[in-house]
Amino acid sequence: EERELERREREYRGQRPAASVRGRTAIVVDDGLATGSSMRVAAKALRKEAAAEIVVAVPVASPSTCSAFELEVDKVVCATTPEPFSAVGQWYRNFSQTTDEEVRDLLARSASASVLRAA
Repeated sequence: EERELERREREYRGQRPAASVRGRTAIVVDDGLATGSSMRVAAKALRKEAAAEIVVAVPVASPSTCSAFELEVDKVVCATTPEPFSAVGQWYRNFSQTTDEEVRDLLARSASASVLRAA
């Protein structure tokens, strides 16, 4: 998981410098938590970078995973924790994956919009 997170960071950020989270609140959002393994890696990386507060926010989560995160980060927002819970995807009409290309395109458009707003 950690290697995959690093790969995606390099791919998505490109040549842009990493934003500093030191002393800041970091809000990590995902489509849901089943085991929480990816979210744990992200939280660990944010702790290492000295984020002042880490908030995890998801629309749906396994009740046990949501509870476990209450001990691992500063704040957890799980909009719903249905029982029984078997997979995040079962709670979506369309759970198709977002491609790396779509993410890169959205980030590039966001960066362009930020430059225009700053001008």
